[in-house]
Amino acid sequence: MFPRARPRRSGLARAAARRQTSVMRALVAILVSCALLFGVYHYYFRKMPVSDEGTAPTQAISLTGVRGDLLQIAQAEQGYIALNGHCAPLDELISSKSLTMSRPERDGYTYSSECSGGDFSVTARHAPAPAGSSIRYPTLGIDQSMQVREVH
Repeated sequence: MFPRARPRRSGLARAAARRQTSVMRALVAILVSCALLFGVYHYYFRKMPVSDEGTAPTQAISLTGVRGDLLQIAQAEQGYIALNGHCAPLDELISSKSLTMSRPERDGYTYSSECSGGDFSVTARHAPAPAGSSIRYPTLGIDQSMQVREVH
């Protein structure tokens, strides 16, 4: 009987409504994108592999550096033994320029060596973690076998 009656909007009102709708869509898209990025970020750091059991993912870089230092020290010991017939303490390796390190430490780890003729062992120790902390600092060692291992 009566055709559907629709209120007529003026051109200015329609333009304002379209503009508000576009702004709201953009805000919702930004919000969804941020939520998605946060989810990916959170999942990535939660599932990030660790280099040693019980250590924090952020320790991986430090532990990799310590392992590299241990290998460098062991190679210097082997070179020193080849030239001199016996091993040398860590301080002597540094002072004789057989080892390019300036200090026997890295990121809280300190290095110590034990010599006996042609046999040697080098150990990297860190101060214990604070009580109640979930982080642990593994003690690493290397000997003439050139294998870096966790020492207990």
